[in-house]
Amino acid sequence: MSRRSDQRREAVFTVYQHDLTGRPLHDLFERDAALFTRSLAHATTDHQAEFDELIGKHAKGWSIDRINPLERSIMRVALLEMLHPDVVPADKPIPPEGAISQAVDTAKTFCDADAPKFVNGILNAILEERGLGRS
Repeated sequence: MSRRSDQRREAVFTVYQHDLTGRPLHDLFERDAALFTRSLAHATTDHQAEFDELIGKHAKGWSIDRINPLERSIMRVALLEMLHPDVVPADKPIPPEGAISQAVDTAKTFCDADAPKFVNGILNAILEERGLGRS
């Protein structure tokens, strides 16, 4: 079984493909995709309107449609785990700071040089707004 971070990355890319193509999620999963990956992707798309509103609110000067689709998908998946940790089956939910860290790492690996700072800034602003950070 793959690590949770790998499964999160798979969910990000499935959400990304869904966003770009409009194809149903079930057509986009790898045949052996883990339950966690599938649940994360489905729940992320179920809450997409909520996440896009939050991202748009904190992306000063950027509409949601102008944000790189992969960066949007990275932030959407992180927001699901930050704001709705009970939605996805997990033995131990990832803390909000961990979700941000993994989102930034994914942006560092797959996006342009400015993306990690952009993703980090938006997700941390939402974390602060919601009072989810460590006290």
